[in-house]
Amino acid sequence: MRDEEEIRRKKKRRGSKRKRQKRKIIFTILAFILLLILIAVAFVSSKLGKMDKISMKDVKVNEGLDVSGMKGYTTLALFGVDNRTNGNFETGNSDTMIIVSINNDTGEIKMCSLYRDTYLDIGDSEGTESKFRKANAAYMSGGPEQAINMMNKNLDLNISDYVAVDFQALIDVIDLLGGVEIDVEAEEVQYINGYMTELNQITGKEIVQVSGAGTQTLNGMQATAYARIRYTTGWDFKRTERQRTVITKMFEKAKGASLGTLNSILDKALPEVSTSLSTTEMIGLMTKMGKYNMGENTGFPFDKTSGSVGSLGDLVIPVDLSANVKQLHEFLYNDTEYTPSPTVQSLSGTIRSNTGV
Repeated sequence: MRDEEEIRRKKKRRGSKRKRQKRKIIFTILAFILLLILIAVAFVSSKLGKMDKISMKDVKVNEGLDVSGMKGYTTLALFGVDNRTNGNFETGNSDTMIIVSINNDTGEIKMCSLYRDTYLDIGDSEGTESKFRKANAAYMSGGPEQAINMMNKNLDLNISDYVAVDFQALIDVIDLLGGVEIDVEAEEVQYINGYMTELNQITGKEIVQVSGAGTQTLNGMQATAYARIRYTTGWDFKRTERQRTVITKMFEKAKGASLGTLNSILDKALPEVSTSLSTTEMIGLMTKMGKYNMGENTGFPFDKTSGSVGSLGDLVIPVDLSANVKQLHEFLYNDTEYTPSPTVQSLSGTIRSNTGV
């Protein structure tokens, strides 16, 4: 009996020892994973610290705005600034204005370009007065804050964050990704080569001429020049489509890039980017990178015509702003029941009165 009892005690001690060893192994693994996470966060934070961050403390939204349909989405403004300098994001026309909608559940990303010549109320730097101009003049007048206020007011949005890039940043990222594959049309070749001359003067980057049409890999200079073309069939509407094509191709390339390539992009490009996003917000977006997928893209206004008002030159005029805003919310947020705010309805009436459209 004593022998059997001793055997049971030994088995119990061995079992307890195994449990302690197992707990120790699990604890070690968890500690190691936690350490890796902390290192990754510290690494990314150090990279993001290189970005030029601007506060969006004065961003406004329309009174009575219905945000129920926007819940579950992250909405950002993407600006491409044309100011003929590098790294200056305080001024310049925002010739690229893209509203980015991210479905937080599915990871689907939708992009909608706001046409630069759209006749809208750009307001003033204080957000207290109305001033109807071309949409891209808002950034020139008051930087990213006024540009976002313009989007929020005219389109019934609640954007509070943005990312802005210039020619230099776009060229560098595309080069580090190894270029992007674009189907170049015959009428686009001369414009790509022509725009690269100006880009060379601004950035100092080497010019490599595009020899002909067809599907090919464009380097940073070539792809940026391609995204600037506005004098072929489709004019500026086609240009915004090219811009969204380049961004989509960059996104696809980045998803398949190595950690070394992504690290090089962070080192090179982040100092050339301006944003309002905090380090925590940027890390949150980056940790979900594998979940994201590109959805549809389009341009605003959907229903439009061209015309002029006073000395403003050629304009893109929304054929009823309210109806276009309703379509926009359906596109960005799958909200088929959206009712535009009183502010947007009032702006619609002013646009009709000013343009006769």
